[in-house]
Amino acid sequence: MKNNELLAYIREGRTLTQAQKLRLIVDLSIPSILAQISATVMFFIDAAMVGHLGERATAAIGLVETTTWLLGGLGSAANMGFAVQVAHFIGANDFESARRVLRQSLVCCMAWSLILCTLCVVVHGQLPYWLGGSSDIASDASTYFVLIGLAGIFFQMTGLAGSMLKCSGNMKIPSALNIMMCCLDVAFNYLFIYVLGMGVKGAAIGTAMAELITALLMLYFLLVRSDMLSLRGRPGSFSPKGDVVRMAFKIGAPMGLQHLLMGCAQIVSTIIVAPLGTVAIAANSLAITVESLCYMPGYGIAEAATTLVGQSIGAGQRALTRSLAHLSVGLGIAVMTLMGVLMFIFAPELMSFMSPVDAIVSQGATALRIEAFAEPMFAAAIVCNGVFIGAGDTLLPAKMSLFSMWGVRLTLAWWLSQKYGLMGVWTAMAIELTFRGMIFLLRLFKGNWNKSLE
Repeated sequence: MKNNELLAYIREGRTLTQAQKLRLIVDLSIPSILAQISATVMFFIDAAMVGHLGERATAAIGLVETTTWLLGGLGSAANMGFAVQVAHFIGANDFESARRVLRQSLVCCMAWSLILCTLCVVVHGQLPYWLGGSSDIASDASTYFVLIGLAGIFFQMTGLAGSMLKCSGNMKIPSALNIMMCCLDVAFNYLFIYVLGMGVKGAAIGTAMAELITALLMLYFLLVRSDMLSLRGRPGSFSPKGDVVRMAFKIGAPMGLQHLLMGCAQIVSTIIVAPLGTVAIAANSLAITVESLCYMPGYGIAEAATTLVGQSIGAGQRALTRSLAHLSVGLGIAVMTLMGVLMFIFAPELMSFMSPVDAIVSQGATALRIEAFAEPMFAAAIVCNGVFIGAGDTLLPAKMSLFSMWGVRLTLAWWLSQKYGLMGVWTAMAIELTFRGMIFLLRLFKGNWNKSLE
């Protein structure tokens, strides 16, 4: 039985067996996992390309990396505020309302991306110094940040179109396009970094070019080719309406605030690492890139959980919603536990691929082995959050994440870094991720998250 038929079972209120539920989760997860892994490999290769330019180039990108993640998170929050509504309407078989939300999302998210781009231009000159960077890497860091910021419109549209397709149950097209984007990114980066000799600037331009092509294709498959959401031959207003915008704000604002404060926390973490020296900054940045190989499968499963929970909520199937949520989280924990074991074993080899500098490899490998122990509970936090997003329950999980990050990780990171340096920072990270996973599991099994929109 095809996935589309099983998704139709959800919308029609029919019963699914445990095997059918697990098949849905796995089949929807696999394309997203492959796309997430390919994206991670892209960053992995990008970082390796820059890493071979020297520790200063690596440190320059590493310094502003967390700030670019913050901007990406703010864009994603806006996208999901609309995409979750689309999933609920599709689950209720109300495709016209789903397309009404889609039209308004295009206008609102485009406006939001322009605001973020303007902010990047305003702050890029001083940002490296605010983050504690030294003058020898500030210029490259500033240039990289502003170019990535200006490409924010492409990132926003890629994310919006991909989220809409995924919430309709179409995981294959956005996943295939994201894999294509990774290949394009590597090719463009090689061209701009090495062939044209543009260094750090070339890394930003290559990524922006790949994102532009992907955004155009993603929008084509959404607006022209999608069976459920295509706007071709279906006229309607693009003007934002109060009910849709208010619901998008209700869902997306807590996520946006979470991304903002979590991003700020990541920036504070970077400030904590910065005084430890250029080697520590580079090792921290490259180790974060390597670690993402571990947690990207979790995000792939979380995306599937968001789709399934969203449509189940829209169809009014509360018992099915909980069952799919529990199965998704269990699968995420199993996969990321295995990834954590592999990361622990091969940490030195992975870091050696990223940098030829022995000191960077040594510090990065030790950090990765510390982090490996946190992967099971990190998986719980990631997939549970995907479940809660699908239900439109974003406020309390955001508060929980913020308390965990600011109250546990940063406090411990500052304290432990005084004596243990970079290893202290990563120990704090591992403790906090374990704590966050535990409290998210508690909410999953004991909370009323699947009644939040009643």
